[in-house]
Amino acid sequence: QVQVVESGGGLVQAGGSLRLSCTVSGLIVDNYAMGWFRQAPGKEREGVSCITANVTHYDDSVKGRFTISRDRAKNTVYLQMNSLKAEDTAMYYCAAQLRSGRWYDPNVFGYWGQGTQVTVSS
Repeated sequence: QVQVVESGGGLVQAGGSLRLSCTVSGLIVDNYAMGWFRQAPGKEREGVSCITANVTHYDDSVKGRFTISRDRAKNTVYLQMNSLKAEDTAMYYCAAQLRSGRWYDPNVFGYWGQGTQVTVSS
């Protein structure tokens, strides 16, 4: 049984930083493209970043501010978020890509966690 648990969210002032963690059991993160998504109230879930075997992807809105990485030993994927803005406020989710498709398309991802809330005050 695959379990995905996100953590590290919280309330931070604009310009601050947070590091999100996505700890996975039942699936080896090295064997999958792993993605971070976010969903703000009233909006669709959107791709934030994705890491594959040797490539990382970022949405234009977070390039230069967010960094995705993974720790093989801990089977965990991280999202380091710097220079946070009010518009980064959302629930953040981690998932594994299960079908071919665009890295930012949540429909090709599965094994969603419960999410971790990020709130940036301006």
